Amino acid sequence: MTAALPPLRVVSSSPAGRAGHVNGTRPVTITFNEPLPASVPFPRLSPSVPGTWRRSGNSAIFTPGASGIPGHTSVTVSMPKTGTVVRSAYRSTFSTARYSTLRLQQLLAQMGYLPLSWSPRLKGSVAPGSVAAQAAAAFSPPAGSFSWHGGYPGQLHGMWKAGSANLVDNGAIAAFENDHGLQPDGVAGPKVWKALLAAAAKGKRNSHGYSYAVASESTPESLTIWHDGREVLSSPANTGQAVAPTATGTFWVYEKLPYQIMQGTNPGGSRYSDPVQWVSYFNAGEAVHYFDRGSYGWPQSLGCVELPYSEAEESYHDLPYGSLVSVDP
Repeated sequence: MTAALPPLRVVSSSPAGRAGHVNGTRPVTITFNEPLPASVPFPRLSPSVPGTWRRSGNSAIFTPGASGIPGHTSVTVSMPKTGTVVRSAYRSTFSTARYSTLRLQQLLAQMGYLPLSWSPRLKGSVAPGSVAAQAAAAFSPPAGSFSWHGGYPGQLHGMWKAGSANLVDNGAIAAFENDHGLQPDGVAGPKVWKALLAAAAKGKRNSHGYSYAVASESTPESLTIWHDGREVLSSPANTGQAVAPTATGTFWVYEKLPYQIMQGTNPGGSRYSDPVQWVSYFNAGEAVHYFDRGSYGWPQSLGCVELPYSEAEESYHDLPYGSLVSVDP
């Protein structure tokens, strides 16, 4: 007579329950007191993650697919009760680490979405064409160095720092989102990272180049645009009059329209409905655009940055989605 096997129970798990900052590309191992019979289903992962389970000795091992388990994901591993074999259900939860901000910057720089270049310290440290290698690097970025492209004003340099989230990154993310059919919000969420890792594995690059603009409120007022490290436009401009000033600071272009009927309320309370062209919105209802004026170079608008027609048309093409626009007092 064959002796009955003791009830199956979990003796350990890796990652351990309540573990945090887990690398989502590494295997998940559940170890039992006895080998898991072929008749007993594997444990379950929630949310469901592409990958494969296998039996090895007393363990059930899950190997994630090429993309791994996404960053900043809470994963529950469960083993339901199964008759007399698994007499008590098992449940454990761990969390993957957030994807690295430094790696985000490395990828954006390599793809041409930042005014910097990045070079790895060890050539081939991330295998080209491999989504799995890109996913692993997102959790543990390789060493390397950044270098600024020449030709941009110094104030742009001061807005960016390696390894720290910043406005320059937000604009670059928005540009990437727009290029890949995502709603530009400047935030590197799960959809952005999925598209970013796939694009990196395919060697895709930004086809629009990098632009930065400064609207100066010093008289005479002006708008200057740098594209791919050289000044491409310097034009007289109108910013907001005292009763409707243009907000100062730095913002990124989030919407573009070749033509629009711009509507709103004048300072005196009357309504306006004006046709405008070559519109690049960068902050709430404020945009760079053409508006017919007798002169340019001093505060006349209701908050927008107004340009003559030909200069506005050029600015429209020189300021792709995500371009930073600084309004200097």
